This record gives sequence, structure tokens and C-alpha cells, in this order.
Amino acid sequence: MFDAIMIERLNDGRQHVSLRKLEDSQLPQGDVLVRVEWSTLNYKDALAITGRGPIVKSFPMIPGIDFAGTVLSSDTPAFKPGDKVLLNGWGVGERHWGGFAGHARVSGEWLTPLPEAFTTREAMIIGTAGYTAMLCVMALERAGLVPSRGPIVVTGASGGVGCVAVMLLARLGYEVVAITGRTQEKKWLQGLGAREVLGRETLAPTGKPLEKARWAGGIDVAGGQVLATLCASITHRGAVAACGLAAGMDLPLTVAPFILRGISLMGIDSVMCPPSERTEAWALLAELLDVRQLETVVSECRLPDVVHAADDLLAGRIRGRRIIRVAE
Repeated sequence: MFDAIMIERLNDGRQHVSLRKLEDSQLPQGDVLVRVEWSTLNYKDALAITGRGPIVKSFPMIPGIDFAGTVLSSDTPAFKPGDKVLLNGWGVGERHWGGFAGHARVSGEWLTPLPEAFTTREAMIIGTAGYTAMLCVMALERAGLVPSRGPIVVTGASGGVGCVAVMLLARLGYEVVAITGRTQEKKWLQGLGAREVLGRETLAPTGKPLEKARWAGGIDVAGGQVLATLCASITHRGAVAACGLAAGMDLPLTVAPFILRGISLMGIDSVMCPPSERTEAWALLAELLDVRQLETVVSECRLPDVVHAADDLLAGRIRGRRIIRVAE
């Protein structure tokens, strides 16, 4: 038997979250059984656990949109017992039982071989947040951005996606401008590579269709008015990669930045990203990230602490990444 966080829907429509004991026979269908060693707490996981967002599509559900561990059994030639693997997205933790459990049974098509550069713990320090940050950087470079074009803004810089994006961009030679609601983290963000750290009021709305052109590009985790103001502040032929909605799903902007400055706005979908792009992203993460530096962005908890940690994440009380030690 193994421990698992289970989300159930009660008869009155409310959610109930508890720590349960499960057996392999209770797991959903899949051709690979994995012993989960580490998982992570992402914004989406916190919404699922607290019920503050419509993340869970079927009940009961084990949350956890990513995990890393060791293959126990496999019915596909792609993996064999003993292989180290990781998983990000694919609807796990939403439609299919996820990583907040000692074992997970999933489709082998959803698994990525663990890069040799990382342990399972280090892979989950990166997690879906870091993998998403890498997809954002890849998108900006495909749009033609290079360090000589000018500074790149990262919103939500003290969060999971943001802090890894700062690290990656700095490693590639970009001038990074970190925007955060937690300016007390200035020295920490500078240590990750931010050249400048600004408060979130920097992107407060002015009502203008175009702002002063300040930055060549941006990585945005907020959405809403933050993303709108960021787009209006991008220089000619610049680009923004959008991957989050912490500030809302509305996008109150005009076409002015697109037709007068020719900027590009690119949506980043980490959940259903093709396997080839995932492999490329993880290979680049292995090449670019300093494992020792990762330790400055992480804190740990165990499965029994996950519900409390979800509240902390949504309240903005977690800096960087929160990883979950699943295997005992």
C-alpha cells in the first residue's frame, strides 16, 4: 500500500481532501507503473486542492501535475523496470490520477526519460514550472530575440516559472528585468541573474493603447492587465511568451502593439506539448541550469503537508519552488 492525497466531491458539491492508503489495484489504466519519488506543488495543483479553480475534471482525483520516479513495471518497450522517468502535464492531476501518491500508473507516451544531469529530486525542483519557463525561452528565441535586442521582462519573478526563467535568460546572456510583488526578494532575484528588480506597479494600467517602448520581450505568468500593459511596452518586432493567468483571464488591450510595433504574443501550452519539444526543453535545461543554484529556489514538504502548502502558495507565501518528498 502507499499514501496518496485524494480529492473527493461530497453530495453537497463541496470538495473533501484527505490523505489515503491505496493499493496498485485501485490505480487507473496505463501501461507503465512508476514509484513516485518526488513531485511538486504548482499553481494549478493549489487551485485543484483548494477548489478555487475548476482544475479537477473527474472525481475522485489524485492531484499532482508532475512527478519523477522509477519504473516498477512496464507493458511498453519504451521503458523497463529501473528506468528513471519524469512526467509533466498530459492532463495528469486533472483527468488522470497524478503525482501526489506513492505510485502512479500512466501511459508510457506521457513519460520523458530523466536526463542524466538530474536526480529525480532536481528534476522536480525544475518541474512543470521550470519546463514551462524553458518553453517560453525557446519561443522567444524562435521569434528572433537575442541578447543584443535589449532587456527581457519576467513577471511573477519570485514564483516557480519566474525564478527559473530569470536563471535561464541570464545564463543565455540576456539582460533580465524581474517584476514581482515581493520586492523584498530583490537580492535573491539579483543572485539568480536579474539585472533589475521592479515592483508589480511598474505594469499598472495607464489607459494608453501604447506605452513607452522599454523592453525587447517578456515572459508573463500573470495574464490580465499585467500582460496587456507588458505588450504595450514592448519594442518594435519584440515578443512576449504568455503562460499563466494569476492576474486574470481577461486581456484588455488594443491591436496597437501588434500593428504599429509588429510585436508577437505567443501562448505557451506545457500540458499537451509534443514529446519532441519536451525532450528538447529538458535537454536544454540540463545544459543551462546550475544544479547548485537550484537549491536557492526550493523548499520541501511531505504529502501530509500538501493541503497547508497549497494555501500558502495561493497566498503568495512561497518563494520559488515547493517540492514534495513522496517516497519515504
